[in-house]
Amino acid sequence: DLATALNDRGQVRYLRVEFAAAVQDFTAAIECQPGFEVPYYNRGLVRYRLGDFDEAMKDFRKVLELNPQFEDAALSLKQTILDKEEKQKRGY
Repeated sequence: DLATALNDRGQVRYLRVEFAAAVQDFTAAIECQPGFEVPYYNRGLVRYRLGDFDEAMKDFRKVLELNPQFEDAALSLKQTILDKEEKQKRGY
């Protein structure tokens, strides 16, 4: 379906380090199918890599709301929280 295709294209763009385009694809996949947790997770990963920890946490939390058993999202959320706290401690 379209949401899966957009998510897949977003993953290719992510691997090519085309982060802005990847976020656009993941967002489009979410708009097509709001209950599809995978593009939220993937968008969260991109946002994490970009240092946008607040938005990454929102995405990971949404994944867990949709699928509480999504272990990678739980781990990613924990890591994002830790990294945000570390960044704040260092003052940047």
